[in-house]
Amino acid sequence: MLNNKFKKSFLSHSSHEKGHDAENDLPHQADHKNSPRQSFRSLWFPFLTVVFMWLLASTISGPFEDVFTQEVSYSEFKQQVRTGNVEKVVFKGDQIQGEFVNTVKVMKNEGEERTSRSFSTTLPSVGDDALMPSLEEQDVTIHAETQENSWWSLLLISWLPWILIFGLILYAQKKVQDRMGGQILGFGQSPGKRFEQSESKVKFHDVAGLENPKKDLQEIIDYLKDPSRFQSIGAELPKGVLLLGPPGTGKTLLAKASAGEADVPFFSLSGSEFIEMFVGVGASRVRNLFANAKKESPAIIFIDEIDSIGRARGTGLGGGHDEREQTLNQILSEMDGFDAHDAVVVMAATNRPDVLDTALTRPGRFDRHVTIDLPDKRARTEILLIHTRNIPLHEDVNLEHVARRTVGLSGADLKNLANEAALFSARKHKEKVENEDFDQALDKILLGAVREDIITDDEKRIVAYHESGHALVAKLMPHADPLRKVSIIPRGRSLGATEQIPAEDRHNLGYRYLRDRLAILLGGRVAEKLIFNEYTTGAANDLKEATKLAKRMVCQWGMSERLGPLTYRLGEEHVFLGKEIAQDKDYSEHTAQIIDEETQSLVVNIEANVEELLAQNKTSLDALAGALLEQETLENHVVDNLLKIITAPAAV
Repeated sequence: MLNNKFKKSFLSHSSHEKGHDAENDLPHQADHKNSPRQSFRSLWFPFLTVVFMWLLASTISGPFEDVFTQEVSYSEFKQQVRTGNVEKVVFKGDQIQGEFVNTVKVMKNEGEERTSRSFSTTLPSVGDDALMPSLEEQDVTIHAETQENSWWSLLLISWLPWILIFGLILYAQKKVQDRMGGQILGFGQSPGKRFEQSESKVKFHDVAGLENPKKDLQEIIDYLKDPSRFQSIGAELPKGVLLLGPPGTGKTLLAKASAGEADVPFFSLSGSEFIEMFVGVGASRVRNLFANAKKESPAIIFIDEIDSIGRARGTGLGGGHDEREQTLNQILSEMDGFDAHDAVVVMAATNRPDVLDTALTRPGRFDRHVTIDLPDKRARTEILLIHTRNIPLHEDVNLEHVARRTVGLSGADLKNLANEAALFSARKHKEKVENEDFDQALDKILLGAVREDIITDDEKRIVAYHESGHALVAKLMPHADPLRKVSIIPRGRSLGATEQIPAEDRHNLGYRYLRDRLAILLGGRVAEKLIFNEYTTGAANDLKEATKLAKRMVCQWGMSERLGPLTYRLGEEHVFLGKEIAQDKDYSEHTAQIIDEETQSLVVNIEANVEELLAQNKTSLDALAGALLEQETLENHVVDNLLKIITAPAAV
């Protein structure tokens, strides 16, 4: 099978790797949030309850202090006793309250003067043995009271904190239940979101391209609409459908469109949502999810990123993961437990089918595989039409032309392209998006944003000849993709770039095409050697890609006469993705030496031919580099005019 990387536009001297945008996610189920009035009510009721309890406790603990009671010092109190101005006292623990014989003047706030006979003071902790004799000598009436509250006030004060704590626990539990659903803390309940047909407004006509996957899924949709028609003749619906494809190609969107077309309930969740820190929680959630789906039959269960729980068991470092493997075992058990009359379909999506457990993909489980590949030119045009419906386009924008220049981009990439073009237009205060904005957006996605780096004249001259070498070889090779433009403007992690656009989508790559691609990759390095008589680090990414391509030609595609029509594993598997730690080579050391010799011979011979070709066209190389130093970016037609439409010689 050919690698998808060869379907993308060729970018030489670009050391960065373009990542895939995440594919379209399912819209979350609408949350029914409380209105501001309801939120206010839910807050003021607990607050007023706490305030009321505090006031009640304060009232019970003792009467409010008399506003006319004077707080006096213990020395003044004894002085009033000695003068005979104390009529009676009441001992309450270390507090002494009483009344004077004659009223005394008390100064209140803002200079207000009031009279008061009541007083209070505090008995010193060291004690006073002379106090009682002095009171008896002055015939002061003495009372003693214990500081005891009533039984119900003590009960309230003792239990009030516990009542508040218990209320907070109940409140927190209710909130957790609202978020997770089900039992206490909701661990055993499935976190899957349930969508009705009215909530799933996505249909097949909203999904551009993907005509073959739609045909594969139409049979399942027909079954879900009318299961009896198929059951009457003994036909059984496939229990599992596995959507395979690169990131961003629309697997999740297609699953939601299937639910919208079938007009059935749709349960959606990610594989990682099954896993918790407690072993057995994932299996419990699987049981709950399938039980809910059977109640709603006919229904669709969609598990996104199933490779997070469906990887091969007992592999990787440490021998596996108990919680993940128990969850996978439960999924296998539930799919085996489907009756023939259970109209429930399990759909799953992944971009790593090679790491899935074989028990998951065997017949009777996920036996229907639907491959969703990168969109072709027609599909890319339709995708761009969908994503530009709300974007005003200028007359010079031709979406078919844009689609032709975006070979290898996924649906998510195209959505990002339309958005970036709109952003460029908005920054320039334009009323419509022009073709220039799409050009800048495509350069940003493929090459990265423009860097304001200041490089020396010598470095700029080296970069100009390097990129001129790429561009000139691309023009001279008869089987190379057409040149789009060449630039020495620093972008992303590169100081320059040469971009080519395939004339048409390629699904099968020939030997001569691959040799020409190797020649173009080596053109920049050869130009540096030819002009400056030395090599620089600027060709690092070119050499990496050339070595990788040459090894695939020798080891995977049988393009070596010495090795013959055989394939040899390159050892690129990762043990963390479910493969074995130790991988035995399926060829001998002698064969490994031949592989190295053939790979080196292929690259070295092509480099020698490219060096000879550029030496013969040194005048054109100098002219192209000079124009780059002056204009920094040259479009294809400018290069053609500059080189006088050079005809292609014999292949290297």
